[in-house]
Parts: sequence; structure tokens; C-alpha cells
Amino acid sequence: MNDFGIVDYGMGNLGSVLNACRFLDLDARLVASPDALEDCRAIILPGVGAFGDCMAHLREHGFVAPLRAWIEADKPFLGICLGLQVLFEGSEESPKAEGLAVLPGVVRRFQLPADYKVPQIGWNRVRYAQPDCPLFTEVPDQSYFYFVHSYYADAAEAPFTSGITDYGIPYTSCIWRGRVMAAQFHPEKSQQRGLRMLRNFSALVTNTKGTR
Repeated sequence: MNDFGIVDYGMGNLGSVLNACRFLDLDARLVASPDALEDCRAIILPGVGAFGDCMAHLREHGFVAPLRAWIEADKPFLGICLGLQVLFEGSEESPKAEGLAVLPGVVRRFQLPADYKVPQIGWNRVRYAQPDCPLFTEVPDQSYFYFVHSYYADAAEAPFTSGITDYGIPYTSCIWRGRVMAAQFHPEKSQQRGLRMLRNFSALVTNTKGTR
């Protein structure tokens, strides 16, 4: 049994996530079939691109129902970038596409003054709404992480929001609900503090401190 299955649904930043796991000596492999999830202790769902395309690929590969079941069972799950957004009910990017809908709310496009560039590309801070989130162990509040996105989770006041980033407006940049977690930024591209977050997530495989 592998500790980590990185969901391969035909799109996403799979190579960089897999390389980061290998750098940290984590037991990770790409998972291209829903049946292979049974051999994993934890799942990482990376994603880049459009919301609708992501959901279409997940459906085509048969992952939608198994991912929902995994998350509802509170098994260790980490969504990255688009992997956070698809947890919600839908997105303004693809109005006709239903998300995984395991969290309430909608992903919205940045509507900002002209001095803010969209997409947001580069480094930005994450301030902790829930400092006890297991992802944040030994990662200081207000740390910088690397972002690339034009849409944001409009859930800054939600109880599952553990990290908030300000880019013209405050938005949800990190999620924590039991052992289900997600980050709008790319931990695998965020140097030492991002790698620390991946290592913290790996602790959930053998440590139940994320359950509540």
C-alpha cells in the first residue's frame, strides 16, 4: 500500500507535486484509476486550468464519486490550487459545471481595481484563521506562498477556512475540515515553507491529530 496517491485525471501539475514528494522521501505515486485509490492511505488532488475542464476530466476518469466518498469518510486529502476550488459547489469560470460540492459556496472571479493584475501570479501571505490547523505546524503565520489563479473561494468567514489571503479582498486560501485540507497556493513551488506543509500533511497518514 502506498502512503500517497496523486490523482492523475489527465490535467494538473502532477510532475512538480510528485517531484516534491520524492524530494521529501514520501511514498507517493500517480493514480490514474479510481480502483487504485484503495491502495492509498492519503490522496493529493492537484490542478491547473479551468474549473469545467477539471470536473469533466474527473468524470471521464471515474473519480467524482470515489473522491466524494473519500472526503466524506474523512480520509487524508490535500487539494492544491484548482484542487481546492473543485471542492465547492461551482465556479463563475464554468457556470454550468457542478463541482464536487463537498463544501458550500461558489468560486468567483477577481473583480479588482486596475492596479491589481489578474491572474494573481507570485508570492503572497497567508494569515491564519485557525492557527491549530495541522498544515501550519512549524510554519509561521503570515508566511509567503506562491499563487497562480484568477478565481478565488468566496468563503473567508466559513468555519472550514483555516487560512486567508488578501489580494484586493480577503479570500479563502487554505481549508481544514477534519483530515481534509486544501491550499489555493502551490506548496510544491513555495520553497521550504511549502515543503514543510507537505511534510505536515504526510503526518496525517500515521497521526490522527487532524481529526476533530
